[in-house]
Amino acid sequence: MEEFSFMTILAVFEEMFGRGLFWTMVAVAVAITAAYLYVLIRDRSMSMRKFLLAQLSMPFGGAAAVWFVMLMTNSGFADIGGPIDWIVLLGVFVAGAVGFAILVYVIQSLMRGKQAEA
Repeated sequence: MEEFSFMTILAVFEEMFGRGLFWTMVAVAVAITAAYLYVLIRDRSMSMRKFLLAQLSMPFGGAAAVWFVMLMTNSGFADIGGPIDWIVLLGVFVAGAVGFAILVYVIQSLMRGKQAEA
C-alpha cells in the first residue's frame, strides 16, 4: 500500500464491519452529535451534575466499544500481537468512553430538561 487516503480508511472500516453496519454507526454518531449540539444551544450551558453522571458512565462505554469491536472482528485478547494493537485497542476504548458519555449527557438533558443548579 503506497498511498494512504481517507478512502482507504473508509474501505477498511466497511470491510471490517460491513457496509450497512458501518454507515448505520456513522448515522447514529451524527445524530447523537446533532442532539448534543441542540442540547448545548437550548440550555446555553452545561449542567455539571449531568456531566458528572456522564463521566461516571465512561468506563462502561469504553468496555462496550472494545467488546463490540472484538465481536465484529472475531478476535480475542489472545490475538493482540504488538504495541500497535494495544494502541488501537486503547483508542477504541477512549472513543467508546467519550461517545457514551456524550450519549448519557444528551439522554439526561432531553429527559429532565433544563434544571436550575443549586
